Amino acid sequence: MEISGEYIIPAGRELVWELLNDPEILKQCIPGCEEITQKSEDEFSAKVVLKIGPVKAKFGGDVRLSDKVYPQSYRISGEGKGGIAGFASGGANVQLEEVEEGTRLNYEVDAKIGGKIAQLGSRLIVSTSKKLAGKFFDKFREIATQRASQ
Repeated sequence: MEISGEYIIPAGRELVWELLNDPEILKQCIPGCEEITQKSEDEFSAKVVLKIGPVKAKFGGDVRLSDKVYPQSYRISGEGKGGIAGFASGGANVQLEEVEEGTRLNYEVDAKIGGKIAQLGSRLIVSTSKKLAGKFFDKFREIATQRASQ
């Protein structure tokens, strides 16, 4: 499954970079996130509760940042397990570009899923994923806008 998107964040690129690497900010933005723990500079573990169609599950997993080029790009990759609900693994390439309105954030996600959630059908999974990404970036934009105006 592949998903991509673009968002304009009304804040400077360095601030956007800083917020994208802050576990407390990520916890506020990730829908259903119960916990994020920073294990090292580039490694995090998280617990997230998600509902995809009729399947609701608690996922636990690890996330790693790699290929970091401050403050313009990195790759985020990881895997999560949700018991009998299934698993998800994959990654995203994130690019930050300065634009007149602030920062353009582009992302390209490649993901694999298995278990019960994989049986729901790719249409439902893709639409749910896009909805979750929208919620994440709406909250992220709100926080970044507040921080930029301080």
